[in-house]
Amino acid sequence: MIGRRTKVSASNVRLKRAYEPPAADDGTRILIDRLWPRGISKERAAIDQWMKDISPSTELRKWFGHDPARWDEFRRRYAKEVHHHADLLAQLRSLARQGQITLVYSAHDEKHNDAVELRELILGS
Repeated sequence: MIGRRTKVSASNVRLKRAYEPPAADDGTRILIDRLWPRGISKERAAIDQWMKDISPSTELRKWFGHDPARWDEFRRRYAKEVHHHADLLAQLRSLARQGQITLVYSAHDEKHNDAVELRELILGS
């Protein structure tokens, strides 16, 4: 029973591009990019929290370059980086256990980006 209580429900962790309009059911909107999305005002973004430090390092982001051929290796390296910020990962899990969170990102590729992997890491415990 305790395991069930601590598990994060997959339906509580959504992903959304920063360029999509916020919605009432987004819950807590968390920007997970190191850089603020280009051309988006703070009002339009409606971000509740900005977790720069959970985003991929500049070196990893540049190495990946959103190249799908590097996706598996990016995921491995990014997971290693995230685990160096266990406190932030725990904070995200805690928020997701309490209710809906939306990880906001600016990448164009909706399948190969850090938000996709971060969601998996949040759900992994």
